[in-house]
Amino acid sequence: MTEALDIADRLSAAPSKGLRGHIAVPGDKSISHRALILGGMAEGETRIEGLLEGRDVLHTAAAVRALGAKVTRLGDGLWTVQGAEWRSPEAPIDCGNSGTGARLLLGAAAGYEIHATFTGDESLRSRPMRRVLDPLRQMGARTDDGDRLPVTIRGGGLHGISYRSPTASAQVKSAVLLAGLHAQGEVEVIEPARSRDHTERMLRAFGCDVEVDGKAVRLGVGRRLRATDIMVPGDPSSAAFLLVAALIVPNSEVTVYGVLTNKLRTGLFETLLEMGADLSFANRRIVGGEEVADITARSSALTAVEVDPGRVPSMIDEFPILAVAAACASGQTLMHGLAELRVKESDRLAAILIGLKSCGVSAAIIGDTLMVDGCDGPCAGGGAVTTHGDHRIAMSFLTLGLAARGPVAVDEAEMIGTSFPGFAGLMASLGARIGEGR
Repeated sequence: MTEALDIADRLSAAPSKGLRGHIAVPGDKSISHRALILGGMAEGETRIEGLLEGRDVLHTAAAVRALGAKVTRLGDGLWTVQGAEWRSPEAPIDCGNSGTGARLLLGAAAGYEIHATFTGDESLRSRPMRRVLDPLRQMGARTDDGDRLPVTIRGGGLHGISYRSPTASAQVKSAVLLAGLHAQGEVEVIEPARSRDHTERMLRAFGCDVEVDGKAVRLGVGRRLRATDIMVPGDPSSAAFLLVAALIVPNSEVTVYGVLTNKLRTGLFETLLEMGADLSFANRRIVGGEEVADITARSSALTAVEVDPGRVPSMIDEFPILAVAAACASGQTLMHGLAELRVKESDRLAAILIGLKSCGVSAAIIGDTLMVDGCDGPCAGGGAVTTHGDHRIAMSFLTLGLAARGPVAVDEAEMIGTSFPGFAGLMASLGARIGEGR
C-alpha cells in the first residue's frame, strides 16, 4: 500500500480472510504532548524518542516553539526541546484539532507573564474550554469571557488553589498542575475518580515534587523542572484498532510491541478480556517510567458485557472501537456514563450510533448509555459512514469493515493522521483489505 491510502478523502475496508503480523504502533499521543510542553518549560535540553508525529502533536510542537523554546526534529520520532522562559507569541497559536494540546497549553501559559491567543480548527473551536478556564481564572489568570476558542490569556501572578474537579479529566488536572508550577502557594486537584496520570509521572521525571493521595494530586515545594530524556511508549488507543481487528476477523493473530499498559489506560483491554477475548501480555517492562507490554490478540468469540461508568476514564477514547467489538459479539452490550463522548472531536456518541445502524447493527442511546445488540459474528456491513471529521470514528468503522459481510466506507480519512499516521498502510501489511475506492 502507498502513502496515498492515508491521505485519501475516502477509504473503504472489505472483508478480510485473516490478519497476521508483529508490529509496533506510533507513540502515545497523551505522553507526546506532555513531553513537548514540559520540555519547553524545563531548564536544559530534553531528548524525546518515539514521539508521535501526527498532526495534533506537531501543532503542539509548533506552539511550544512559538512560545520561546527551541524544538528540533532529528529523525523519525526523535526530537530535542531546549527549554526557555516563555514569551508572548507573535501570532495566535493554532492547536489544530487537539483538545489535549489546547487545554494543556492554556494551563502552562497561564503561569508566565505573557499575552497569548489560542485557537484551533472549526471542530476544536466548538468544544468546551470552560472546564479548564474556570480553575485558571480562580488562580488569577486573566482571560476573555466565554468558554470556546479562540481564547486570549494573560498569565503570571498566579496563586495556589485547591480545586475539586466536577469530572475526572486528565486535561483539567494537568492544566491546573502546569499553571501551578509558577503559582505562589499550595496547588491541589481533587477528582471524583482517578484520571490518567501521565502528567504526574512526567513531572516527577523532570524533577518536580508531586504527591498523589488517593484521588488528590498536589504539587510540592520543589517545582523547578530540569531537562530529561523521554521514551514514548506505543499508544494503546492506536493499538486498540489492530487488536480488535484481530479479535473479530477469523484466522487472525496479531502482536503489537511496546504498548503502554498504564492501569489508568487499560479499561478497553480489561473489558475485552471480560468479553472472552484471547488477549495475552508478554515482556512486561518499564519504559520511561511507564509500564509497557507486547500484546497479542487472536480471533475470539466475544460475548456481551456491561461497562460501568467507573471504567469510563480509563478508556474514554476507546468506546468507538469497543462498539465495533460489541457489534460482532453475542448478546447486548451496555456502556454507561458516556456523556463526555458528546464533546469530543464530534458528537462521538451519536456518530457511533449512526455508523452502527448504517452497517446493519441494532443499537440505541438512552440518556448517556449506549446499547449495542451483537450480531454473534459478522454484521451486514455495506454502510457509508459519516465521520464528522473524527479520526477515531473513521478508524473504528474501517476496522468493522474487515469483519463485516460487506465493505464499509468512510467519507473522510485524511484526518486519521492527527493520531495514527500510516494507519491504512499498517493495516494492509497485516493482510487487511483496505484502500481508496475499494
